[in-house]
Amino acid sequence: MELRRFNFIYNKVKGTWCISLTFIVLMLFTVVFSGCGSTSTSEVKQMSLAAGAQQVSLAAQTQTKTTTTVQGENKTLPLLKATVTRVIDGDTVHVSINGRDETVRMIGVNTPETHHPSKPVEYYGPEAEKFTRSQLDGKQIWLQKDVQERDKYGRLLAYIWLEQPASDSESEVRAKMYNAKLLLDGYAQVMTIPPNVKYADLFVKLQREAREGGRGLWSSGGQYSQGQGQTAQSAPMSLSKGPGPNGETIKGNINSKGEKIYHVPGGRYYDKTIPEAWFFTEEEAQAAGYRRSKV
Repeated sequence: MELRRFNFIYNKVKGTWCISLTFIVLMLFTVVFSGCGSTSTSEVKQMSLAAGAQQVSLAAQTQTKTTTTVQGENKTLPLLKATVTRVIDGDTVHVSINGRDETVRMIGVNTPETHHPSKPVEYYGPEAEKFTRSQLDGKQIWLQKDVQERDKYGRLLAYIWLEQPASDSESEVRAKMYNAKLLLDGYAQVMTIPPNVKYADLFVKLQREAREGGRGLWSSGGQYSQGQGQTAQSAPMSLSKGPGPNGETIKGNINSKGEKIYHVPGGRYYDKTIPEAWFFTEEEAQAAGYRRSKV
């Protein structure tokens, strides 16, 4: 009897212990595998985030390189948008820039005078003024500056673009810059005043084309305005071929004191002078700020 009772109690305790042990083992198993699963998921998330970050970084680098390449291929020029409000003469206009009035003198070109206080109207001056008025008056333009922003009269010095250029190439200058158009159509002569010399060589080339083509003021049969005191002798240039790059005869030189002096053929120092600028006429040289040599 006592033995049966012992066996009964032993089996009961043994069953309870086995159940408890089994439960503990199951709990440990669950915890262990749950922890492993959690760690695995965390690692996967971290790997995904790292891969995503690397892709974003690569994409950003690619975008930066593309932008740099595009900017390099499409060089933009610093331009001021303006509207022409009044034409003064062939190479000078009034413009409005953001509501501010400015007088603009075109760089690198010189049209014959029409409103000079001490000079008569020059040959082909009215034609040049009329042409500029027809091309620019009331029009929207773009201004490009050079090294020196203003002249001694306070006028803004600029190249005038009729359309926004894609670049400063020769083809764009020929097609869209008004300064160049004046030269190509024979309404102006080259007038180079350092330091604004960005397009100086090209302008000489364009003037040569107009001269060789006999266009505008280079025409041997050019018309003289009547009733304005002009004669054939008042024409501002000579068609004779000189030693200059475009047939000019007058040498412009800047001495050690910074004085601008021009020398005419036959002058004492003419042959010895190494020119920094060339001119067709004394009027052109004087307009550029040069004075005649005293000897």
